[in-house]
Amino acid sequence: MLGPTELLIIGGVVVLLFGAKKVPELLGSLGQGIKEFKKAMREEEDAPKSTEAEGSSTPRSTQAK
Repeated sequence: MLGPTELLIIGGVVVLLFGAKKVPELLGSLGQGIKEFKKAMREEEDAPKSTEAEGSSTPRSTQAK
């Protein structure tokens, strides 16, 4: 677990690497990416399960050799 001192050091290094103006943009992009990921996960959970049942009924042994 990281303590407050370690977090401050990491934050300082990030500011030095990317600059003070770029850090809020990076964090905003990260937040947007997380939102889109969660939205996609919810949409996949809400999708009908009928396509999974149709795909599993086909035997795999009928593939041409």
